[in-house]
Amino acid sequence: MQYNQTMSINQNMNAMKPILSRLFAFLLLLGSLSGCGYNSIQQNDEAVNKAWGDLESQLQRRADLVPNLVATVKGAANFEQETLTAVVEARAKATAVQLTPEMLSDPEAMNKFQSAQGSLSSSLSRLLVAVERYPDLKANQNFRDLQNQLEGTENRISVARQRYNATVETFNFSIRQFPNSMTNSLLLKLKAKEYFKADAAAKTVPEVKF
Repeated sequence: MQYNQTMSINQNMNAMKPILSRLFAFLLLLGSLSGCGYNSIQQNDEAVNKAWGDLESQLQRRADLVPNLVATVKGAANFEQETLTAVVEARAKATAVQLTPEMLSDPEAMNKFQSAQGSLSSSLSRLLVAVERYPDLKANQNFRDLQNQLEGTENRISVARQRYNATVETFNFSIRQFPNSMTNSLLLKLKAKEYFKADAAAKTVPEVKF
């Protein structure tokens, strides 16, 4: 009886060996992936995507303010139609050019997106400068509220852009350093992300004092 039990235990142990072997190999694989940067690269990639989503959200918030801003300015007598038209057209272009997280490694797509957003920034700057010539409009409470919202949004865009670029720097370095570079080349094949650069002519909205 004892002999049969011993045989049964040995058979069970023999049957478990392949399973234990595969489990051990799996644990070794997990350890090696962690050590070669696989997980950190994935984490950095997700951080870039999140930062980009936050930046997009602030850019959309600015675009959403434009229609009310334009409608308010239209109420001013003899306000420059050319300036208003430029803002409307720039907003239409900015909202039409979309950039998904999968396109963040495409220099051409990023340049096109940056150009559209830069045009909107520039047109809004010119609008605010033109308002200086219209005292009644400057005193309009609705316009003042929109102006404050726009300035706050521009500040948030600047912060979000800086945070996005910081995550891009971290990600780009993580796929270049050894041994992460080998892991990325063999397994992930992720490309470096593009930075979001502020338009040189419209980095800040002119301060309008009332």
